[in-house]
Amino acid sequence: MDEQISGTDRDGGVAETGRKHARRTVLVGATSVGVAALAGCLGEDDDVPEPITIDSDQICDHCTMQIGRHPGPVGQTHYDDPEDVVDEERPAQFCSSTCAYTHTFEQEDAGHDPTVIYLTDYSTVDYDVEFDDDIEEISSHLAVDAFASADRLTMVVDSDVQGAMGPSMIGFSDADEAEEFQGEYGGDLYEHADVTAELVISLLG
Repeated sequence: MDEQISGTDRDGGVAETGRKHARRTVLVGATSVGVAALAGCLGEDDDVPEPITIDSDQICDHCTMQIGRHPGPVGQTHYDDPEDVVDEERPAQFCSSTCAYTHTFEQEDAGHDPTVIYLTDYSTVDYDVEFDDDIEEISSHLAVDAFASADRLTMVVDSDVQGAMGPSMIGFSDADEAEEFQGEYGGDLYEHADVTAELVISLLG
C-alpha cells in the first residue's frame, strides 16, 4: 500500500511530498534465500560471500562519490582476490547500480571476474520516491538485508525515477513489483543476464 509522505532530505532540509512504498511482510528474508540459491547454482564447494552493510561515508569505488549522501540503488561486488581490485580486503562498493555494473565490466575486461554482485532489492525495503528540484528520486538503503544477488532481480531501467548518477537501474526480486513500478514510473524491464556495457553507457551518456 502506498501513502503520501513528506520528510527531510539528507542535509536536513524539508523534502517535497512523495510516495512511500511498504514492502510485503512475506518478503522478509528474501536476501538470504537468494544467496542460498546462488550458492547451490555455483556448486557445493564454492563459497559465496554474504553481502555487507555499506557505511554511509564509504566512497564509491568507481566514481569516488560518498555513497551515503546520494539517493537510489547501491551495490557491492565481491571478488576472490579483492586486493587486486580495490587494494583492500573488502568488496568493491558503489553509490549506484550503474557504477556497480560499469566497474564490474571494466574489471572483467582486466581479468577479474566477480564472485557475486549484490544490488539493492526494492522488494525487501520500505522505499520512498520523492521530488528534489522537480526530479523524482528513490531512497537509498545501505543495510545488509537490503541487498540481493543481481541475478535474482528484475531491473526497471531508465524510468522517471533517478538515483545517484541520474538515470537508474532499480531492482526488484518480485517481478510483479517491478512491473508495477514500471507501470507507474515508466522505463524498461531487464534481467541481470541482459544487462550489457552498452546499455549502462547509454544511461550515463
